[in-house]
Amino acid sequence: MGAASFFKARSLKANDKGRTKAAELTLRESIFPIALVTVLFFLWGFSYGLLDTLNKHFQNTLHIDQARSSGLQAAYFGAYPLASLGHAAWILRHYGYRAVFIWGLFLYAVGAAIAIPCIKAKSFGGFCASIFIIGNGLGSLETAANPFITVCGPPKYSELRINISQAFNGIGTVIAPVLGSYVFFNFSDERALQNVQWVYLAIVIFVLLLATLFFLAKIPEITNADMEFQAQEAHGSSDDKPLWKQYRLFHAALAQFCYTGAQVAIASSFINYAVATRPGTTSSLGSKLFAGAQAAFAIGRFTGSGVMRFVKPRWIFLFFISMCIIFICPAITQKGNTGIAMLYVVLFFESVCFPTIVALGMRGLGRHTKRGSGFIVGGVVGGACVPPLTFVAAERHGSGISMVVPLSFFIVAWSYAFCVNFVPAYRDVVDAFSDTDIGTQSHSNDEEIAEKVDHEKPVVTTVQ
Repeated sequence: MGAASFFKARSLKANDKGRTKAAELTLRESIFPIALVTVLFFLWGFSYGLLDTLNKHFQNTLHIDQARSSGLQAAYFGAYPLASLGHAAWILRHYGYRAVFIWGLFLYAVGAAIAIPCIKAKSFGGFCASIFIIGNGLGSLETAANPFITVCGPPKYSELRINISQAFNGIGTVIAPVLGSYVFFNFSDERALQNVQWVYLAIVIFVLLLATLFFLAKIPEITNADMEFQAQEAHGSSDDKPLWKQYRLFHAALAQFCYTGAQVAIASSFINYAVATRPGTTSSLGSKLFAGAQAAFAIGRFTGSGVMRFVKPRWIFLFFISMCIIFICPAITQKGNTGIAMLYVVLFFESVCFPTIVALGMRGLGRHTKRGSGFIVGGVVGGACVPPLTFVAAERHGSGISMVVPLSFFIVAWSYAFCVNFVPAYRDVVDAFSDTDIGTQSHSNDEEIAEKVDHEKPVVTTVQ
């Protein structure tokens, strides 16, 4: 194979107007692409867990208060809507999923590389700028990876697939604070900053290698025509409303904003909460306790995924987010081990909420699937808005009372869980996709697809 043929076979350009067999991928056919994309979930889980640990580390080494240190979260999550509604969304619509994966990894590597001299110069502002670039990279990855996992394979298992993939995200969030407790807090400030530089250098190398793998790999491109086909098959007719009339989508985006804001607020303030409310707790011990909480989060994802095999995901979502509301209340008034234990339980029940909102919110969008996913992922900007409010409340009223802020946002997110279970206009669309047999049986007749392709004259990407 010549160089021209090699690069042509790995073209990043996909035609969204042509339907491919990717609309009906079976479980067996979807295993490899899902496994490859799941690596990305681990990657940003690690980055997210590292960010929460660095938050406390910079408070110690640069002598900044909690409110100012929340600039890391603001830079990280503030980049998400710029990616999910801007550059990454444009690339996704005009090129395809692989192109966004490679673009996101490239931005991640650039941001991690810039972080190294900023850390050496002890520039908190410079590090926030590098985190903003990393956030753009990870926002790009989430813009493509979440919908890809949701639509790659039988639609009836989409919530199960994305929760399993997100469980590896949870594993990344466990490893990062454990690493932080040994690398950042057990050394002098000067040595700790050097260790952070090596961590980011390793990230640069790994991310660039992963981008190369995505360029070489052959994974299916799932087009708008494929999504329209799935919507027609599930509903029996196509929902042709314009994007701005997809009110279920925007409710899901609001729920994602509020839920993510609450989740990030709890995670980013966990170490401060432990140090402030549990006598004798150091930052290093607080980081280890936070790793345990993230382990509860990861266990919750695997547990929730297993239960979804037997219970409708919408019911699991309602139960889990209701438990978040119930168990965060004691953490407001209780202190020490009791309060920390309550936050452990909250993180366990947070586990399935984010991916399930993504999967449920994308149900029935058809040709709007790629654009719609950008709005849901863009809701992650809540992670930039809610933590500063929580930190200000902690500075003024104490870490315990500050938990009222994420509680309020959990309640707003709960409204979406209520609607998908009890409002027919929400529930019927979700259940239609849960009951469809697309991907669980043999593909549609190949001659029918070929006839349609010849009529429409697109360039079709087939499943390798």
